[in-house]
Amino acid sequence: MKNLLPFSLILGFLLISFSSFSQNFYKERISRDHIVSLGIGPSFAYLDNGGQYRSLNFEIKPSFSLSMTKRLNPMFDLRATTGVQWIQSGGNPGQALQDAWFAENASFTARGDVAFIDLMPSINLIPFSNHMHRTRFNIYGGFGLGVMRVNTKQTKSFNSEETPIKNNIVTGYVPVRAGLSYRIGPYLDIAGEGTMLLTFSDNLDGNVGFNRFGDHMAQAQIVIRKFLAPKTKE
Repeated sequence: MKNLLPFSLILGFLLISFSSFSQNFYKERISRDHIVSLGIGPSFAYLDNGGQYRSLNFEIKPSFSLSMTKRLNPMFDLRATTGVQWIQSGGNPGQALQDAWFAENASFTARGDVAFIDLMPSINLIPFSNHMHRTRFNIYGGFGLGVMRVNTKQTKSFNSEETPIKNNIVTGYVPVRAGLSYRIGPYLDIAGEGTMLLTFSDNLDGNVGFNRFGDHMAQAQIVIRKFLAPKTKE
């Protein structure tokens, strides 16, 4: 019996280890199809009074985003994103342009924040059927439809003593996103992501008709992506 005791302990340990390995292996076979993402990075707004963009004379402001992604199949995802971006006019407009703004009663300055939410289908360049089978690198992207609320304080001159006027506007937009992700763990990715928010308005800044393409926004973010564990049936 004494000789059998060590063997029994070893056998028991092996059985427990094998059972644990089997459970973990079975658990990982269940694909994690929901991804939560948090992004942060610089951004800018393309505005009528935003600055001289060709000479890179415009304001850079922070942006944040939070998203939930549902994997539909190995290639396609459906993603909901919300976030906030700060915007501010800038540059050094010439006197002729200032005179034109004054004649149109247009805003010389605008600063504030943009809250946005959108829904976007996305495609993975390298499809994967299970979160454990994804490649080290992947490229993803897509476009969708969203709505934003822009809150600004605007002035009709560059006079520092002028009291800013509060203004807000709600408009739709088309989000265009693309990212390069890198797998840093079985459930975690880090990504570099670029976003364009193409709005349906040219009046986010209280100034209309002095840029060529309307008012839009751009973001460049570092994004952490977490694959969430599936709900287990009790």
